[in-house]
Amino acid sequence: MRAARLIKLVLLLQSRPMMTAAELARQLEVSERTITRDALALSEAGVPVYAERGRTGGYRLIGGYHTRLTGLARTEAEALFLSGVPGALRQMGLADAASAARLKVSAALLPSLRDASASAAQRFHLDAPGWYQEPVTPELLPPLAEAVRSDRRVHVRYRRPDGSTVTRELEPYGLVLKAGVWYLCARADGDFRVYRIDRFTAVVRPDGAVPPGEGRDGAVPHGDERGDRFVRDPDFDLPAFWEQQAAAFARSILRTEVEVRLSSAGAAALPHAVDRAAASAALAAAAPADAWGRVTVTLPVESLDVAYGQLLGLGPEVEVLGPPELRDRFADATARAAGLYR
Repeated sequence: MRAARLIKLVLLLQSRPMMTAAELARQLEVSERTITRDALALSEAGVPVYAERGRTGGYRLIGGYHTRLTGLARTEAEALFLSGVPGALRQMGLADAASAARLKVSAALLPSLRDASASAAQRFHLDAPGWYQEPVTPELLPPLAEAVRSDRRVHVRYRRPDGSTVTRELEPYGLVLKAGVWYLCARADGDFRVYRIDRFTAVVRPDGAVPPGEGRDGAVPHGDERGDRFVRDPDFDLPAFWEQQAAAFARSILRTEVEVRLSSAGAAALPHAVDRAAASAALAAAAPADAWGRVTVTLPVESLDVAYGQLLGLGPEVEVLGPPELRDRFADATARAAGLYR
């Protein structure tokens, strides 16, 4: 919107002695011709924007002009606290709010501190997704993020891991970005649960009907029809809840056990090959090393297939003792590998 752009233009000029049309155009993502028109409009509205022509010219505010438009809106204040996660802000639709918040903060700072934002950005950066993953923004993340911010119930369609689809009424409490995957922590039927955002197929009206033509997959645009407000539980602690759920999930998927004998190098590498907490606990509970420096551990794993793939990477630093079917697979794999290197 032009009004928001004009405010940003004033705040940019207020935070620096002078800026060229090219710099302003780059910051506001418009053309230099648009900057010229905007500067003229501000001048006609009484904002003392002065244009200096020439190679070293640009735009500046004269007469010590200082706007009072520095108060942060709620969305801007919330986005400011997330400004170290630019990718997440873009995915939630908060990039513009964060940009406006940073400008307002910069405008309110002493001149000697106005480069603090740029200075920090050049020194600290958080890249949330894991390696070798192309980050994908779930289509319904922005409306769900808005529901979280506004404390509004949402009626959703959710695809379970087995492929079936259910309809739920949720009270969305918080969003979590873990290793590039977005999760929604919400209350349903009185219980707090965790949902993967990319498994939501629709955000629907309270009556369960998908409004025709209101976004792909039945996504409902922002507005009151997405649900009424709910009262948040004041005792709910998002970081503590997520930590508890993550730990419970990690324990729940370790459904079987294997027994392995590890060299000292294998013991050191084990936490990097399997679940770190499970490996650390297994090593701590192991009997003392034998005369050759080997330790025998009982290790909880997700499945024998998963254990095969994980432990195979340790090569000759691990010997699988049981169960027999897994030991046989390793015996076959090492025999075939030996045949390749004869």
